[in-house]
Amino acid sequence: MSQNEQAASNRSYDVEVKTNPFAIIVRRRSTNAVIFDSSVAGLVFEDQFLEISSRLQSTDFYGLGEHEHTSFVHQDWGWHRWGIFSRDEFPGPNRNLYGVHPMYLNIEDDAANSNVVVLINSNAQEAVLTPLPGITWRTIGGVLDFYIILGDSPSQAVSQYIKTIGLPYFPPYWALGFQLCRWGYNSLDRVKQVVDEMRAADIPMDVQYGDLDYMQYQLDFTYDPVRYDGLPAFVEDLHNHGQKYIIILDPAISDNQTAGTYPAFDDGKARDIFIRHANGSVLTGKVWPRGNAVFPDYTNPSGRTWWKNLIVDFHKTIPFDGLWIDMNEPANFVAGSVTGCPNDRYNYPPYKPRAIYGKTLYDKTICMDGQQTWGTHYDTHSLYGFSEIEPTLEACRTATGKRGIVVSRSTFVSGGKQAGHWLGDNWSGWPPMAHSIIGSLEFNMFGIPYIGADICGFFNNATAELCNRWMQLGAFYTYSRNHNGNGFLPQHPPAFGTQNAANARKVLLTRYRLLPLLYTLFYHATTEGKTVMRSLMMEFPKDKIARTISKQFMWGSVLLITPVLEPNANSVYGYFPNDRWFDYYTGIEFTSKGNVSLNAPSDHIPLHIRGGSVFMVQEPANTTVFSRQNKFTIIIALDNNGVANGTFFWDDGESTDTISNNLYTFMKMNCDQGQLTVNMVRNDYTIGPTLNNILVFGLNVPNILETTVGGQFTSHRFDQNNKILNITGTNGASLDYNMNGAGFTAVFRQNL
Repeated sequence: MSQNEQAASNRSYDVEVKTNPFAIIVRRRSTNAVIFDSSVAGLVFEDQFLEISSRLQSTDFYGLGEHEHTSFVHQDWGWHRWGIFSRDEFPGPNRNLYGVHPMYLNIEDDAANSNVVVLINSNAQEAVLTPLPGITWRTIGGVLDFYIILGDSPSQAVSQYIKTIGLPYFPPYWALGFQLCRWGYNSLDRVKQVVDEMRAADIPMDVQYGDLDYMQYQLDFTYDPVRYDGLPAFVEDLHNHGQKYIIILDPAISDNQTAGTYPAFDDGKARDIFIRHANGSVLTGKVWPRGNAVFPDYTNPSGRTWWKNLIVDFHKTIPFDGLWIDMNEPANFVAGSVTGCPNDRYNYPPYKPRAIYGKTLYDKTICMDGQQTWGTHYDTHSLYGFSEIEPTLEACRTATGKRGIVVSRSTFVSGGKQAGHWLGDNWSGWPPMAHSIIGSLEFNMFGIPYIGADICGFFNNATAELCNRWMQLGAFYTYSRNHNGNGFLPQHPPAFGTQNAANARKVLLTRYRLLPLLYTLFYHATTEGKTVMRSLMMEFPKDKIARTISKQFMWGSVLLITPVLEPNANSVYGYFPNDRWFDYYTGIEFTSKGNVSLNAPSDHIPLHIRGGSVFMVQEPANTTVFSRQNKFTIIIALDNNGVANGTFFWDDGESTDTISNNLYTFMKMNCDQGQLTVNMVRNDYTIGPTLNNILVFGLNVPNILETTVGGQFTSHRFDQNNKILNITGTNGASLDYNMNGAGFTAVFRQNL
């Protein structure tokens, strides 16, 4: 702290610094709980080896990434090492994967006081969980730059963390629709066939992808003129059907095409933006493009301009709507370079963290002596994908003139400000499907709420049963994409026959009906740092069982999702904390608590609404372009006190900066004592569709005498046995109520 800086007033913490031996201790004032205590072990601070340890308050410990964890709450405290260093690696046990998020959440006590700790360090590192319980951090460069954030609950601590690192990107509405991709369509004719099969089965779908095989010789900013002849016209046809097209781009650029024929390399060479060895020679590797490959330096301002120009120019050929950036750890098919790596302290440091995969740091990537504007690759390696994200999004928005979306394989702390993520090249199997819930919940804590796994799995052939259940789970990822690897059997829903297709259609229509809720949750994520896919631990932090749940999750505080994650199952156990719950499909109250067996035939995923919720749904359609034109329904699920609250956000779904420019409508909805009050906090975007009806669940009254909406009497139907009220227009017709204006009330008066 400099002389001009002052400590915060009314701090919730105290800091003690010991000098002999050196130690830092952070305590929570209200409970005197020790949040951080480095006195448990010595501090090592060398140029290429830094180590610090700390005591933890409990083993209710979550986070550290990116890995494939088998439990949401960490369970192995026997000196287990977690490597943290971006790597092109298939998900599997104990592997350091694509992104770097040295962040954890620790619940301290029964009252659920919580803290988040993050180490901002981009060097190769490992975190060791010790029996104390404690954590030891080891990194081989940089500084020990810790941020410690205290909250009264896990959700408050995580929200403060996300605000600190940067609020998440707000995706366009269409990016919440279902998406389809595979590597290995191998021709435009096959892509057209798949899209036609999806349309014939009337399965909702918003996005078709172009994976690596759309390119000529796997060269960025090209398309194959033979196998993908007519691609620009096909993309326009998608647009005419209310659908979008996303293309893949990899960072590696071929260096041996005929001079003057490949502008991506020619212009990059002229700008001198490719990474060089310490001796000045260009670092050359091997990735997908024909020939060898060089690696752009996205930390070089000229490199960022080069990349953006290429993207904007290519959009004039292929009018894509979003970009998917892959292989940006960066991946390399040879170790270091085609000529090897110098024997120096960067490529062969005194200590290589044992938890990091590979014999050397440069295994499956480029040499650590590579020179970038931000520094030596040894220091900036895990920032490579992060540095690519921002210019990619800027170019996408410039090219399309709209909000756009970028999905990146490699991420770093705060990467969610401009991109989403998928969980990588997973396997088709039941365990990876279950693990994807954990990864998705973790990335929501990391500040990247636009997240999902490759539905049905990327590697190996999916079975019809697995893909059916994975489509049901994947319908509730925030990023819902079915993605298949090269050479494996097709796995888009119609490929498994009419029943799988019908089941996929059913669950995706449910998703599309719920998209207004999901979009509103993203509004709260991008303005308040709230999670979207949310663990039960976040909503019920004092419930010790909820802290352990890894196979269920929620959308915000509203919807509980309980997927089937095992074969040959027609039922599934779910945990229901002590609250009021309602079956989403019927509105009937679900009175069981604790671990409960739920009926789950092959065409059904159990969904339950939490009492106390008010939210908007919309009649679904086969794309979001058309669903956004349909009428709305307000659903009210009352809590035990007969009260419910919620919000609704709406804008045009695709323009840039609608929130900062105040081009949106935002409602707060409160229901109490038989009256729903809708307050228009902001009313600067006209809601086109009208309100069709209002559903009220959990009305503990013998009868309803009359109902009004906006002061006008309406029709209604009250199911006294199931406590469900449906407020409609005359004789059950649509209310057709215009929700624009200063707000309105809906009253349902009991016959006393």
